[in-house]
Amino acid sequence: MELELRHLRVLCAIADAGSVGRAASDLGYSQPAMSTQLQRIEQYFGHPLFERNSSGVELTRYGTEVLAQARDVLARAAAIGRRPTADGARTPRPLRLAATNTPVLAGMLIRLRSRLPDLALTVSSVYPSSEIVELLEQGELDAAVAADYPGLELRHSAAVAHRGIVTEPSFVALPAGHRLRHCREVALADLADDAWFLTPDDGAGWPGVFYAACRAAGFTPAAVHEFLGDQQQLQNMISEGIGVSIVQATLRPIPGVLVRPLIGTPLWCRYVLAWRRESLDDDVGDALFASAAAAYRALIAQSPHFRTWAARTWSVARR
Repeated sequence: MELELRHLRVLCAIADAGSVGRAASDLGYSQPAMSTQLQRIEQYFGHPLFERNSSGVELTRYGTEVLAQARDVLARAAAIGRRPTADGARTPRPLRLAATNTPVLAGMLIRLRSRLPDLALTVSSVYPSSEIVELLEQGELDAAVAADYPGLELRHSAAVAHRGIVTEPSFVALPAGHRLRHCREVALADLADDAWFLTPDDGAGWPGVFYAACRAAGFTPAAVHEFLGDQQQLQNMISEGIGVSIVQATLRPIPGVLVRPLIGTPLWCRYVLAWRRESLDDDVGDALFASAAAAYRALIAQSPHFRTWAARTWSVARR
């Protein structure tokens, strides 16, 4: 085997994820393919690069040395062709990034800047995923985090590509004094008489998927408040008992707000990394995806209600 840049990216992905299985998911590979790839890479170097344990993998001392050199090589490869400016600095690479209403963005940006510090990054908030696609198609954006829903996957031309970051269940936020506060999970039908806060049409299927789930549960919402704004403000209104709301599963509730799973998980949302093919180098695309995936894992770590639900619902492969 000849060592290639893609092999170095595999090593970095495994080290960042702390697990072969999670790295495979981040890069869009199957776990057996990733394990085989790692085995071949370790055979090339002649020494183990990772130690396996019950929760995943950890770098060996030799692996730490190899990883540092791998990151340096990838950074140097990414800098090829970018000329120094008058003061000797490298010309920064521009990246126009947009995102819909997603908790992934902040952590993604922090990790992206750490991975690719030479990016000249501009960030826009664009709520409708349909508008995000239009901006990518028109060349006004380079990449974006959009949302779609099962059966309503993001549609675009061949000029744009996309890759799923995560598909997560939608939970519900309730006032702490709500009549269902003692329920571990809440049936959507039991909220038929509540007022709802709903974000507006996102051009990708919301709130149609919500109304469809309500119809399947046998009711039409009694009252709806359309709201698109600050999450703190939304939670303040929920805590005052003004209404309930479908929320992201990783939402951190403020005092006075409870976050509960919905029985049967009738609503799901997928976060998607979309990009304009001619605008993104492979190293930037890989860094964007890995940063977004790592940011989401960090959100899960801070969400005990999500972890509790996942432990009951999912059988998660550790390796």
